[in-house]
Amino acid sequence: RYTGHELLDGPVPPEGGLPTAHSGGRECATLRIDLADGAAHLSLYYTLFPECDTLTRRAVLRHSGGDAPGGSGEGSGARGEGGTIVIRSLMSQQVDLPNRDFDLVTFDGAWISEGHRHVRPVMPGTYVNASIAGYSSANHNPGVLLATRGATETSGEVYAFNLVYSGNHYTAVELSRREQVRVRSGINPTGFEWTLEPGEAFETPEATLTWSDRGFGGSSAALHEFVNHHVVRGEWAGRERPVLVNNWEATHFSIDHRTVVSMARVAARLGAELFVLDDGWFGNRKDDHRALGDWTVNAKKLPKGLKGLGDDVRALGLEFGLWVEPEMVNRDSDLYRAHPDWAIAVPGRIPSEGRQQLVLDLSRQDVRDHLVQVIGAAIDEAGATYVKWDANRNLSDLWSAHCAPGELGHRVILGLYEVMDRIFSPRPHILLESCASGGNRFDLGMMCFSPQVWTSDNTDPIERLDIQFGLTHLYPQSVMGAHVAASPSMQTLREVPLTTRFNVAAFGLLGYELDPRRFTPGERREVRRQIAFYKQHRKLLQYGRLRRLVTEGGRVVVSVDDG
Repeated sequence: RYTGHELLDGPVPPEGGLPTAHSGGRECATLRIDLADGAAHLSLYYTLFPECDTLTRRAVLRHSGGDAPGGSGEGSGARGEGGTIVIRSLMSQQVDLPNRDFDLVTFDGAWISEGHRHVRPVMPGTYVNASIAGYSSANHNPGVLLATRGATETSGEVYAFNLVYSGNHYTAVELSRREQVRVRSGINPTGFEWTLEPGEAFETPEATLTWSDRGFGGSSAALHEFVNHHVVRGEWAGRERPVLVNNWEATHFSIDHRTVVSMARVAARLGAELFVLDDGWFGNRKDDHRALGDWTVNAKKLPKGLKGLGDDVRALGLEFGLWVEPEMVNRDSDLYRAHPDWAIAVPGRIPSEGRQQLVLDLSRQDVRDHLVQVIGAAIDEAGATYVKWDANRNLSDLWSAHCAPGELGHRVILGLYEVMDRIFSPRPHILLESCASGGNRFDLGMMCFSPQVWTSDNTDPIERLDIQFGLTHLYPQSVMGAHVAASPSMQTLREVPLTTRFNVAAFGLLGYELDPRRFTPGERREVRRQIAFYKQHRKLLQYGRLRRLVTEGGRVVVSVDDG
């Protein structure tokens, strides 16, 4: 039953650790609607961002004490023992629309093939776009589009739905017998169960809804505006990103102080602004089988430490960046030998590994405190102004001694958000780029902390055309890491001219992931021209209005302008 409402200025910050959209200094308003059913008190928060035609909604369910009801529909729960409320499904949003021969557009894929656009007619029944990987996943991005049949880049109505969340998600699109289309989005109910004691509350992730009558191009423009002004925050919101060189595809784990400095010296001469030291700098890290979790510098590789290396790179006129993968651990590591109970695993069973690693239980306060301390110390020692935060496997074996199995997946995501906030809020100058085996967490939740995201581990520019084309329907080029790599491609063995590799990467956040010492004199001159051109037009390339122009034969031409 309805119990009241209130109109509030600006967004209402959540209380439970989830990120949400912010005002960005612009006018916006929130409507809170209060409902009650016995001890279950439900508040629905609708926030309107009029300058980008976007509405957000989230729900907060509170247990006020007394008898707890059962329920069904948008939020499904049951009475628990002792007056608890057990939540098995609580969606962030639900929208009902008359059927207008909609097409459903999703963005699907896998590792090194993220974000591919798929279009299907909405037919009777229910279609579900979801992830149960523990993260938003490369399999099915949480953003979906509902478009009137025949919509183009410039005409037709498009409804865009997304979630400000990095965990298991769920969007169901249902066409009923009465020609009504229902769209619901929220945390995936598969494996989810949350118990509320009297006095406790549960908050859903924030859902977003954007509408345009100017086709896919119009919805993209609104979504890009929303991300740039209301999702990305802090010192890097709206700020031009540096041109970087990353050593990973050039060296993998085989790094040392002299190699890094010599690569950085050439990078500086070419016009790069940032050198990023990737995996292999810590512990006994000579391959991906060992040392993950041991965040102390390998003195044999880096005898001057992170500080000495960072100082030498900065002396060349470059900023210094650092790769970390805090959420994971190898069993062959000092951390695991000291704290095997910190890894997520089912007691009595051999845990499944991904890339020879396990996932740390971020529902535990001691694990979160440890990560904040050791990662913060490494960043400070290096004097890093950029951090690449990786996560190279999905969640499995969901069991913890510190919470119920049905709560663990969500609590891990809440723990991740807390750790990132505690590390980077005191260090607002740092540019954070999130990564999860490429685009396995390319979502609005991560973008609340990381102003840019590594789009895909696939640096083949021909493959990147489909990946970046798809994801630009939902996200601006200002968040998409895009690198020029060596040819032939490490992922596909395809040979592609240097010019083509740059042309694709320039429609994102430009970097070079190769050994610049191996360039021929002619290639060095070309790269120097590329970087100079990118810097000259950087604001336009990163923040300009992106347009996808479809020509006869289905060929897509992408352009940017100042809007």
